[in-house]
Amino acid sequence: MPTAAPLNEIVALPAHALSDAIRARRVSCREVMQAYLAHIDRVNPKLNAIVARRDSDELLREAGERDAQLAAGRWLGWLHGMPQAPKDLTAVRGMVTSMGSLVYKDQVTAHDSIMVERMRAAGAIFIGRSNVPEFGLGSHTYNKVYGATGNPYDAAKTAGGSSGGAAAALAARMLPVADGSDFGGSLRNPAAFCNVYGMRPSAGRVPPGPAPEVFLKQLSYEGPMGRTPRDVALMLSVMAGHDPRAPLSLTDDPAQFAQPLDADLAGKRVGWLGDWGGYLPMEPGILDLCAQALGDLETAGCRVADYQVPFAGDRLWRIWLAHRHLMVGGQFHALVQNPETRKLVKPALIWEVEGLDGMTARQVYQATEERSAWYQTVLRMFQDVDYLAVPSAQVFPFDVELDWPKEIAGRPMDTYHRWMETVTPWTLAGCPVISVPVGFNAAGLPMGMQLVGPPRGDLAVLQLAHAYEQARDWVQDRPPEALWTAAA
Repeated sequence: MPTAAPLNEIVALPAHALSDAIRARRVSCREVMQAYLAHIDRVNPKLNAIVARRDSDELLREAGERDAQLAAGRWLGWLHGMPQAPKDLTAVRGMVTSMGSLVYKDQVTAHDSIMVERMRAAGAIFIGRSNVPEFGLGSHTYNKVYGATGNPYDAAKTAGGSSGGAAAALAARMLPVADGSDFGGSLRNPAAFCNVYGMRPSAGRVPPGPAPEVFLKQLSYEGPMGRTPRDVALMLSVMAGHDPRAPLSLTDDPAQFAQPLDADLAGKRVGWLGDWGGYLPMEPGILDLCAQALGDLETAGCRVADYQVPFAGDRLWRIWLAHRHLMVGGQFHALVQNPETRKLVKPALIWEVEGLDGMTARQVYQATEERSAWYQTVLRMFQDVDYLAVPSAQVFPFDVELDWPKEIAGRPMDTYHRWMETVTPWTLAGCPVISVPVGFNAAGLPMGMQLVGPPRGDLAVLQLAHAYEQARDWVQDRPPEALWTAAA
């Protein structure tokens, strides 16, 4: 019978405790790096979550430099000496940013993204990259460059995506905290599938770029993942804050996310959306797990009640498709138009580009009018409730060999991302959303629930997640199978 293998004490620490231990010099950065590299060597071959690994000797040398800085009284920040593996969609200076594509498999990036700049300045040591789907398309992490990422609870199942490598590495204790990005649930879906926390911040909270287009692309944002809401908040304090290269980025002080998350939630109103009155097909068991989690929110002092969204689901889906075609198709149009690169890219990308080719400028404007109508509706909804809750996914983790689910509960899925429709309304509204763990089905596979706050209510969402964790800590209670070894 398998038993939980004893973890190195360093690897077992939550990120906030590890950061404190490093700063107080109770543990050296070199010891931290040695512990993590040894653990990664043991676990990663099962999961393929961290790719493009850097040389261990170089990493240990950099860890020694971080120790020397501490000895000289220089503490760079919350990530000082902590190993990180930035998502393979974000630029990291001197490392390959493949985007999971054969087109870019040898592309060495000459600059850092804004988020990576901030992580580097806060003392992070980049050990490699976390795996992604090709171009981040779809909530299942597989590509022709590095292969598929397995789920830490069952390596034959998907870890989700597109931040699947990040979530799997985090759940399997190969990273203390992680970064990701989210357009169609890419921070929320893998968090749910891997029993960790993943937060999509408010629009503009984490400045994107630098990029050739800085005004239109408002739907894909980077954000934090962690094994505790505290770790998520502290990572957000590193990532967030205005940057002039991202003119729509928010100017609020990111230090707000470094404060304690304890808050009085007595009487806070949580509106439960469930399956949107039957509109969203759900695999059996998901709503039951979420119902139990809602009870934990009530334990934390909240008042939970069913809520009906005053906006048609199919209308929202049409808005989503138009914006997805516009943003993805616009960014990657040249790759599909070039016959040499077109033959290297996945069908989903071709479909998005061809969808944009079929749109008129008037249709694009109408789609933004419709999105604006949804935003106004969301503002009115948050006059009725303080938070909204809805499942993070509509299926449990599926076979890693499957490209995407073709049906849910007997209902066919007509696009590669239709099975994740539950996340798209909050992308369109620009709301802060965190996926929290809600437990496991009979097969031992995880699920999560989205906690949604009003636009720019990021701190309130983190406080709710923290209160929920105090009532039920699934991360600590249910370590993943990837950490098991056969009993002697």
